Amino acid sequence: MADLQDELQPPAELGELPQLFGAVPGLYTPVSDPDGEPLERARAILAAHPVADGYSGLPWALRHLPWFDLELGESAVDTDVPRLREGHVGALLWSLHLPEGLDGDRAVGATLEQLDLVKTVVRNHPEGLRLARTAGETTDAHNCGRAAVLLGPAGAAALGDSLGILRSLHALGLRALTLSGVSWASEAGLTRFGEEVLREMNRLGVLADLSGASEATIRRVLAVSKAPVLFTRSAARALRPHPANLPDDLLAEVGAAKGLCMVPLTAEQTGPTVRDVADHLDRVRAVAGAECVGLSGTYDAGTAHPQELGDASCYPHLVAELLRRGWEEIDLALLTWGNVQRVLRESDFTARAAQQRREPSTARIAELDG
Repeated sequence: MADLQDELQPPAELGELPQLFGAVPGLYTPVSDPDGEPLERARAILAAHPVADGYSGLPWALRHLPWFDLELGESAVDTDVPRLREGHVGALLWSLHLPEGLDGDRAVGATLEQLDLVKTVVRNHPEGLRLARTAGETTDAHNCGRAAVLLGPAGAAALGDSLGILRSLHALGLRALTLSGVSWASEAGLTRFGEEVLREMNRLGVLADLSGASEATIRRVLAVSKAPVLFTRSAARALRPHPANLPDDLLAEVGAAKGLCMVPLTAEQTGPTVRDVADHLDRVRAVAGAECVGLSGTYDAGTAHPQELGDASCYPHLVAELLRRGWEEIDLALLTWGNVQRVLRESDFTARAAQQRREPSTARIAELDG
């Protein structure tokens, strides 16, 4: 993340944000018996520090079901309220991505339909789900026994090359946007309009998701963005050469920028076993740092999952594997919950500060990119 002080000088009250437990010695207290069985310890840790899942494909999956009840349980999908509770999932980013081929007005309209569907689903399942935008709202939802639903990422095509549409989507609750697949965020990197989109995202508090973005786009976003960035579905390319996975040099840059690489639980990107996923988590933590690694279930996104990680109830098995490898509880708490909370807080802080200095942008793509 570029130095916030280069451009923004917030007043004192904006600079005094609560510290994460990992930043204050003595504030964090272990919650499990170090001599207990790994799976029991994993469940105890997750009860205190639940999973904030970086990517769920549930909205699109639900569009194809004639009827469903997520609170009772739904066998046609990988995610429902009983399994979220069993897996100790406290928050999820619900993807608004669309099938390939939708662009322009069709992409805008389909994204709005996705938003409407998500809000309807959450409204119809009040005992298990609650919409949230901020770190505080996600914590409140968890404390009330609900899983917090954060909206996004959406595809960049959903903007229709309009900053006004970006602001409208944010007003409807959008928290993350994937910067790929459009003329202003392509293999060549960000154009002038793309940089203006990013600045407006920073001003609003919409997180940049760079999973699947080109290397040129990733490097330019890391240089320009004042807020931390997300990789909602990226693992270590050194272990598995998937195009969405990150090489070590980029992982190091993500760590330096205090971004967040969320490792997906998919056989294609991380491997067929829970041990393979743990290998990627080990690698990302070693290269980017413990404060820059998270989890992305990628459930209901049409992908195969590793053994023992078949649905949203299976996170304790992964945490148990990490305990066997010697992960400290404080690093596990950052992995599951703390790092997402930090990114949400820093994004909101950046937005509040930017809004004091910068009016909504009225730039048009034709003016900046020709």
